[in-house]
Amino acid sequence: MSKVYMDRTDQEMYKNQLSMSQYIEEHRVYPFHRFIESEWFLLPIFFSIAMLMIYVFFIWYRDWFGKNTFIYRLLMLPTERITIYFAKLTTIMLLVLGLVTLQILLIPIENQIVNSIIPTDFQSHFSFYDINSLEIWGWLYPNTFTEFILIYGVGLIFVAVLFTAILIERSYGLKGIFFAIVYGMLSFGVFFAPILLNEFSSGYFYSLEVLLMVLVMSTIVLGSAIWIANHLLKYKIRV
Repeated sequence: MSKVYMDRTDQEMYKNQLSMSQYIEEHRVYPFHRFIESEWFLLPIFFSIAMLMIYVFFIWYRDWFGKNTFIYRLLMLPTERITIYFAKLTTIMLLVLGLVTLQILLIPIENQIVNSIIPTDFQSHFSFYDINSLEIWGWLYPNTFTEFILIYGVGLIFVAVLFTAILIERSYGLKGIFFAIVYGMLSFGVFFAPILLNEFSSGYFYSLEVLLMVLVMSTIVLGSAIWIANHLLKYKIRV
């Protein structure tokens, strides 16, 4: 992105016989946002998110379909089986937070690379806080701790529901696929019920009331996912 910018800049300055100061007056200096909003920056993030989504399934199914069916060894450990569920759930969340942390570390490095290509006079001032204006960045890096808990809490619930759906499928075979789909639809239906209710009632509820209803439904969905998973691991999945 930086080299393309400099090539175009050189061509236009040469074509129109512009000095550096004249060019800067007529055009903007190179904004780092141009890189952040480009596919070179966004596609790797989306690719990583997609790989994490695949790993949500892979982290369970590899234990069943791997060379040594490792899941049976895990289930025979002298500890509560639900510990396996929490360990895999923690792994996914750590990978997500690792992705977020990696992007934070890469930003100043990428900015230095840009500054090494773009001459000083064409560089724009960049602050890490400036990128909050990018929509996807607001989801990855919430501005407040409350938003962080809400956004990543929703992600935790989503993964927990998927984990439980996988255990339902593993417990009941072909019928389990149908049961897992129904369970997933019911869980997300319960989770989004307060939001849909508020939409259909034309904003009848206050924002705080909607938030409290969402929190209650989230607790119900997460609690039921853990309870069902614990029941399946104890009584349905046999070694």
